[in-house]
Amino acid sequence: SFCLRTSPRLLCAATQQKNTGQSLEEDQSQSQNEQKVEPSTAEKLLAEEKAKLEEQLKEVTEKYKRALADAENVRQRSQKLVEEAKLYGIQSFCKDLLEVADILEKATESVPKEEIKDENPHLKSLYEGLVMTETQIQKVFKKHGLLRLNPVGAKFDPYEHEALFHTPVEGQEPGTIALVSKIGYKLHGRTLRPALVGVVKDA
Repeated sequence: SFCLRTSPRLLCAATQQKNTGQSLEEDQSQSQNEQKVEPSTAEKLLAEEKAKLEEQLKEVTEKYKRALADAENVRQRSQKLVEEAKLYGIQSFCKDLLEVADILEKATESVPKEEIKDENPHLKSLYEGLVMTETQIQKVFKKHGLLRLNPVGAKFDPYEHEALFHTPVEGQEPGTIALVSKIGYKLHGRTLRPALVGVVKDA
């Protein structure tokens, strides 16, 4: 009879303990759920911070790339200026020498060809010396990239020639050069002095 009397109580106590255990489990589960909610907020903040840092890194990287490109452009421009200085630094000096070449050319042209003979040894030696000097100066010019422009028969080019006059010439195409009054020169492909020319025009 004791067992029977106490059994309901034990059952009640067990039920209470079970319910209490369930309540504890529910509280723990709720607490864990709350903890799960809190990290999601932290993760969101971290994700935002990560996005900001990635954006900043992207911006810094772009600036770095632009700075590298600018530096390379400056280097290439500087190198080009140095190369041009090497090529065209003698431009002014060459222009002065062209006058000397012109005088030599006129001197050789002015000597009467019929007088260049053994009977006139002094004149012959002088003429040959002038020709040799003129040839040598042209070799020096060529060595340094300075070339003559003697464009008889060529098409008129305003970048290389300067037209002194236009005249009709039978048998020649209009726009071509009929006469070169003064030889021109180019230094490494750049016109240093245009050739002074007469250009053929329509009759």
